[in-house]
Amino acid sequence: MVFREVDVFEVREVLRGWLDGVGLRTVAARAGVDRKTARRYVQAAQEAGLTRDAGPSALDDELIGVVVGAVRSARPKGHGDSWETLLTHQEQISAWVGQDKLSIVKVEQLLTRQGVNVPYPTLHRFAVARCGFRPKGTTVRVLAGEPGVECQIDFAQMGFILDPETGRRRKVHALIFTACYSRHMFVWLTYSQTLSAVIAGCEAAWKFYSGVFKVLIPDNLRPVATSLPNSLSPARHTGRNDARSTVPRGIRHTRAPRCQA
Repeated sequence: MVFREVDVFEVREVLRGWLDGVGLRTVAARAGVDRKTARRYVQAAQEAGLTRDAGPSALDDELIGVVVGAVRSARPKGHGDSWETLLTHQEQISAWVGQDKLSIVKVEQLLTRQGVNVPYPTLHRFAVARCGFRPKGTTVRVLAGEPGVECQIDFAQMGFILDPETGRRRKVHALIFTACYSRHMFVWLTYSQTLSAVIAGCEAAWKFYSGVFKVLIPDNLRPVATSLPNSLSPARHTGRNDARSTVPRGIRHTRAPRCQA
């Protein structure tokens, strides 16, 4: 059985809507829960003495705590049935992840063949806590950088809006600037992905940041790079002479280190 955590704000929102006279279907949609779940919350509140004419002031912390305790699944030993099932296969799982060096995905497949169906997150937690499994971590050297030196820039599609001047729907792009050290972001909206749009966005970004970055790192910006950048032959657009340098990022499977705070 898969257990679901009960959020206090979900219970409070469901009960608040129910007290306002809203139907369970609408209340459940507003709170982002299933209708059956909303009904369980309301039934638990009614058993605790809540009536529909009580008003919002009746939703105090004591009542919410009683409701959460009533609808929460019981775990006498601190774990669910899936964990208890894995305890009977602990020796086999330890051998798979220890001696055979199998991944958790492969262990899950082998258990399924034996008729043992447990959620993957539970299996992963069990292997780490009880079987000595340690996920292989990849260490990446990250350059700390200095404040105000490097800035990442990239386009993203925002969607379509109605242009009041032409009366037609137009695609809107966002030119996103991210300071590598502080991760402070600035977004410039434009209708096109052209060099003029990039320049206009840069001018607005410099006013926002109250300064100019020494290095711009474009993420495969075609208006800036004449060809797709790679680690062997980077290229820069020569349409505008600028004292600032532009460093294209690696593409495809090339993982270029990023400067992060």
